[in-house]
Order: sequence, then structure tokens, then C-alpha cells
Amino acid sequence: MSSTVLSPSAKASPSSPEGERKTFLNADYGWKSWLFTVDHKRIAVLYLISIMVFFLIGGTFALLMRAELLTAKGDLFEAETYNKLFTMHGVVMIFFFLVPSIPAVLGNFLVPIMVGTKDLAFPKINLLSWYIYIVGGAATLFVAITGGIDTGWTFYAPYSSTYANTNVAGTAVAVFITGFSSILTGLNFIVTIHKMRAPGMTWFRMPLFLWAQYATSLIMVLGTPVLAITIVLLGLERVFHIGIFDPALGGDPVLFQHLFWFYSHPAVYIMILPGMGVISEIIACFSKKRMFGYHFIAFSSLAIAIFGFVVWGHHMFVSGQSAYASFVFSFLTMLVAIPSAVKVFNWTATLYKGQVSLETPMLYALGFIGLFTIGGLTGVFLAVMGLDRHVHDTYFVVAHFHYVMVGGMVMAFMGGMHFWWSKMFGRKYPEWIAQFSSVVVFVGFNFTFFPQFLLGYMGMPRRYHQYNAEFEVLNVLSSAGASILGTGFLMTICYFIWSLKWGQVAERNPWGAKGLEWERAPSPPPTFNFEDGERIVVTEDAYAYTHEEPHGGSLQEARK
Repeated sequence: MSSTVLSPSAKASPSSPEGERKTFLNADYGWKSWLFTVDHKRIAVLYLISIMVFFLIGGTFALLMRAELLTAKGDLFEAETYNKLFTMHGVVMIFFFLVPSIPAVLGNFLVPIMVGTKDLAFPKINLLSWYIYIVGGAATLFVAITGGIDTGWTFYAPYSSTYANTNVAGTAVAVFITGFSSILTGLNFIVTIHKMRAPGMTWFRMPLFLWAQYATSLIMVLGTPVLAITIVLLGLERVFHIGIFDPALGGDPVLFQHLFWFYSHPAVYIMILPGMGVISEIIACFSKKRMFGYHFIAFSSLAIAIFGFVVWGHHMFVSGQSAYASFVFSFLTMLVAIPSAVKVFNWTATLYKGQVSLETPMLYALGFIGLFTIGGLTGVFLAVMGLDRHVHDTYFVVAHFHYVMVGGMVMAFMGGMHFWWSKMFGRKYPEWIAQFSSVVVFVGFNFTFFPQFLLGYMGMPRRYHQYNAEFEVLNVLSSAGASILGTGFLMTICYFIWSLKWGQVAERNPWGAKGLEWERAPSPPPTFNFEDGERIVVTEDAYAYTHEEPHGGSLQEARK
């Protein structure tokens, strides 16, 4: 995607020495300049730091669970403590890592640059969304420190609304507060993409990352208030015992499930849709081809967002839901696999006869395609009512969810961070270590979660700290895989931090990629994204690769 530069003076700035150029990182100094910033790029960095803290906390809970499951006897923690561990793991990882990570970090950083503007539509609201996120996260950590919660991250009533003795109210308040962060972020993205695109950037010249963020934002704005209402109702019943969900008081526990899953299944696509946008950018760049079926991928993002709101009932096949309603939800759940499959087929077609280059981002993208495909296909298994009855609430569901979330969203997040790291911070990471780490993460992930498909099919229920002895070998394998997976993640964090000081200084476009963030914004960008006096006018379609270009430049330049 090219642009027209209307000011000759803007061309001279990038040639000045790196140390003399002002960037968003060194525009001003002191902690106050960061905590009160309205620069979308700095807010993205604040989110990145915060989210990684919660990722490490949630991962610690997971490793403690896997340590307990090394033996069948349940000899490390009491049952109540184990219940708190898996609950806090779910709450922290879903609401404070998986949901916000790509929109809040990569979306915040890239959306204004990709549309060719200097900031999001509402910069102060953007900063407010981070503060809301921090307040919600601090409240959640306070709950963990002061005793935790044992309801599971789904907060199923009437146990959570009436009978649980743990800190349900504090966790509910934390999740309720955090929801406003998602709503504000989604609103900001929608307005920015609608109203602030550079001249010449029509809807069908936008990068597919923007289409994915737009679809995700619709779910954030429309779905999150339903969760907020559900949490309020749960709190009212817990405090005033007014009989909304508790059948002993005249309430209906299935109503809670309808309300909760009406948000929480679309929330799966809040987590995965942005990752699909990341993968589209990486596949096109490292294939050096126009994205095959661009329009189909763009519309499939919207289709996934729409279908996500009509399939919540497949979580309730064993809850007493009508068999006729279950049949409808089963059919709709199978349909939602179609737009996801469209993306996978088009990514594969883009790779076909492309000049594929296997740098670290591409390794994560290929891992995403394989793991997400397994996760998606096993989701179709769970849409079949007969099979779902057999594996419901077993480790099969745990494995499916993690193949979609960790195998999908986390792999995409890792790929995106490696792809745009040099653009964000102006430094390169050590490529060979990053490639090795990506392989470690891929191997560790499969060792961790593939055995859980077998465990679930054999009948091992989830959320138990004791289990039958015949399941022990597969659990040992899964726990060993978790150690490998954790090692891969820690390696990545370490060399990213190392690169900030000692990494090689990055040029503007190290990948030879298309897009305004690569072709017009320096690495790292200045405060207002582009050089002073530069006005962006888009003159090409997205992904305008000539296909004759080898990695990093034109064929003629390579021969010279």
C-alpha cells in the first residue's frame, strides 16, 4: 500500500541519525509522561507490560495445576485450593490476557498507522480504558491474595449466586469493571476505522487486520454489556436473595447459562478474530503475494462476528435445554465453521507458489493454521449432540478450548509481536533464538494438550484434583509438555527484553512488507506516526506485491 508524500521536507527526516530522531519512546521523559499519555503507541506499550504480568500470573496458576495432576492421588493441594487455582487461572487468562491482548496491544499500536492518521478517534478515552483495565486487574489480584474464588471462570449459578463461601462478589466486581475497558476500546476502533481513514483508503483497500479489528469491535460493543448485566443480576441475587437463578427461591439456573454464554461464546471470537487478522498480514508478507480471496476473508470476519451471537446454546446440550433448540444450535454451530474454513483455505492458497520465507513470524503463522484447524474441527465434534453428551465436562473440552485459544490466539499474538517488534521498538531480536523458541512452544503445546483429547474421550472429567490411576501416564505427559511450553514462553520474554538494549537497530521495513506502517512510518514511529508535514494518500490496493519481488526488495535490486 503506497502513499503520496505532499511535503518534500518530510523526506529528509528518516535519513538523519537514529539517535537524533524523536520517536514516541523518547519524545519526552519521566514516568508522568507515560502515565498521562494520550499517544496510542505508548498506551499499547502500557497494555503490553500489564498483559504480560497477568500472563505470567495466569501461567503460574496453570503450572501449579499441572504439578498437582502429575499423580492420581491429589497429594499437593486440597480440593478447595485446586478449585481456586483453576478458577483464578481461567479468570486471569481470559479476561486479562486472551480478550485484550491483540486488540489492546497490536490494535492500539497499529490501527491509526494502518489507516493513515495520527491517533485514535478518542485518545483520552483510550487512556481511560487502560486505567479501567488496571483497576479491574488489581481487584482480581486482591481477590486472589485474600482467599480466591472456587466457582470456575463461568461463575455458574446458583452455586455462585447463593452457596459459594469464597469471594464471588469481589471477582464479579472486577470482571464488571474490566468489561468497560473492552467496550471503550471497541468504540474507539469502530469510529477510527469509519471516519479517519486516509484519502484513497476505501473499505476494500484496508488491510485485513483492520477488517478483523472492526469485526471484533462490534462484538465488544454489542456483547460485553450482556455480561455486565449478568454479573449485576448475580450480585443482586447474592446480596438480596431475590430469586433470579436459584430454583429454591423461584429462579432458573438455566437462565444464567443463556445470559452468560450469549456473551461468552462471541467472546471466543473477540479472542480469535484479531489473531486471524494478524495471520493474514504475516502470510501475505512472507509469501510475497496478494492475499488470495481478499473479499472473502474480509466478509468472513463479519460473518464470524454475526454467527457468534447465535450459537451460544451448544454449551447447554446437557442442561435441560429443549431437544429442538439443541438441534438448531447444533446446526448453527456447524455453519459457523464455514467462514473460519474460508480463511484457512485462502491462507493456504496464498502460500501456494509463493516465495515463502520461514522467519519467526511465519513459523508462528504456520503453527496457528495447524493448531487452529485441529481446534476448529474438534469444535464441530462438540456441536454433535450425541458426541457432546459423551465428552461434556471432560478434558476433551479443555483440549479443544486450548487448541483454539493457545494454539490459535496466543500463536497469533506471538507471531504478531515478532512481526511488528522492530516497528514498535526500533530493535531486532536474535532471529535464530526466536526460531528455536517457536519450535519449543509448538512442541510443548502439543505435548501439553493433545493427550487431553485422549483423556477426555476416555472419560476423565475436568476440574478434579484426583483421578483414576489409568489416566496417570497421559497426565504426566501433559504436565511435562506444560514445562516445555512454559520454557518456550520464558525464552521469548527474555530475548525480547534483551533486544530493547542490545538488539540490532531496525530499518524502516526489514521484511519488505506492504502497508502504511511499513512503507511510511519510521521504526519506531514519531509521536504523530509519520514525519512532520507528510500527508498520506493511498494509491494502491492492500498487499500490492508484484510476486517477482524476492524477500526484502525488487529483483533488480537483488541482482545488483
